Amino acid sequence: MLNWLLALATAGLLVLAFPSFDFAWLAALALAPLLVAVAREPRPWRRFLLGWVSGIVYWFGVCHWIQFTLAVYGGMGDGAAWAVFTLLALIKGLHMAVFALLAGFLIGRWWATPAVAALWVAVESTHGFFGFAWLALGNAAIGMSLPMRLAPYTGVYGVSFAFVMMSAALALRLLGRPRRELAWMAALLVLFLLPALPDTQHGRESALLVQPNLSETEEWTAESVDRATRAMAEDTAHAAAIDSAHPPSIVVWPEVPAPFLYDEDPGFRAAAAGLARSTRAYLLMGTVARTPAGAPLNSATLVSPEGFPVSRYDKVNLVPFGEFVPWPLGALTEKISKQAGDFAAGRGILVSPVGDHKIGVFICYESVFPNFVRRFAANGAQVLFTISNDGWFGKTAARWQHLEIVRMRAAENRRWILRAANDGITAAIDPAGRVRSTLPLFTEVTSSVRFNYETGQTFYTRHGDWFPVMCALLAAACLAAGRFAPQSLKPSANLTSRTPGSGGVRSTAARRGRRKIG
Repeated sequence: MLNWLLALATAGLLVLAFPSFDFAWLAALALAPLLVAVAREPRPWRRFLLGWVSGIVYWFGVCHWIQFTLAVYGGMGDGAAWAVFTLLALIKGLHMAVFALLAGFLIGRWWATPAVAALWVAVESTHGFFGFAWLALGNAAIGMSLPMRLAPYTGVYGVSFAFVMMSAALALRLLGRPRRELAWMAALLVLFLLPALPDTQHGRESALLVQPNLSETEEWTAESVDRATRAMAEDTAHAAAIDSAHPPSIVVWPEVPAPFLYDEDPGFRAAAAGLARSTRAYLLMGTVARTPAGAPLNSATLVSPEGFPVSRYDKVNLVPFGEFVPWPLGALTEKISKQAGDFAAGRGILVSPVGDHKIGVFICYESVFPNFVRRFAANGAQVLFTISNDGWFGKTAARWQHLEIVRMRAAENRRWILRAANDGITAAIDPAGRVRSTLPLFTEVTSSVRFNYETGQTFYTRHGDWFPVMCALLAAACLAAGRFAPQSLKPSANLTSRTPGSGGVRSTAARRGRRKIG
């Protein structure tokens, strides 16, 4: 029973570390209870189950908004939405199950602290590959200046590594292991040698972010789309004219639930061109485009100050249930977007010229992929934009979780990120991941923000996810070596078996000693 409570404690601590609770410091301790549980449990299949239960409860706690989204906007109803969300939690919980299973083999070794941390990173980095990624453990550190020094070198995964080392060290002490096995923690002193976060900057360039607060449930017609277009254009023109001393060089419209068809709708195209000319600014906006075969694309179109199209980026990483329905669940639900048919994925990143500078734009959910976002900066983007429609989240903590993820992308690449969202959170984020300005939620409003173009590239920008690869190799080597190396001989460190009838816990070494004496 104690092992199960410890597994549930880890799940609870992880949930508390993220929005909406935001007890971020718990991220450094959260895995310790589960590690104690797997150290106490000798049976591999029970370790797997302990991790699975912990993972399921964690996903239920941190991503409960998925059920709301599927029920309200996916047309499933509460019962079916809970069933699909439960299936998702069961699947995503398998990552924690694998971690717990393998950590049980590592926790008894003298190298447990770095080995368990490397194992966590190796497993954590696979979430996106297996269909859905969200919060990496390191995201909890976004407001912590010291661990965030790692982000430009290792990405978010290095911060996760540091947190898990702390949890592993705590678990070893709770298990009574020798203090010398904590010497690995000295490696974290390198944090004090890394460059501090960049100072707060005052931006020299100006951008106008538009938050139109369009309805998520409206059945869009040609008339209602035209009405929304004219309203957004009027608000934008008025806001751009207010600050004549610092006119915007770029205007950003978010991803919206309305089907803005720049390529197909002459009226919308003319309105966009007229707005760009009147504001004398580039116009970046969320649109729906088409493949040659007619499948819809979730796109970001850039229009020049002269009113001509400059570029179009098509979203590469699509949202399960949001933009396509995974097989074989198509009969159970419709996708959140109301465009006919599943969206098609774009073919790659795009860096667009803006005068003498270059920009990159990624769309909504793509922010969860660090190695993807960093490619925009690696290919020359000097500022990053992200357009999003977080209206599908309702009034849940998912909005703040999403913002936390975007902030990490800014810190990893030392780039300003300007975020325009349909009904919030619209924000300007500086190269250290600090939020410099936000707009109120669920409000039709605009914001003039300042930013800078940045030309330097971080180690992470240049080399990408090298750190998870190294962690996977280290974890594999430690698991292989563990087959031949003995576990710690300290009795209290190997709580793996019970003496029949005693109810007490004895170590393997203690039992062997008693037999020799007898």
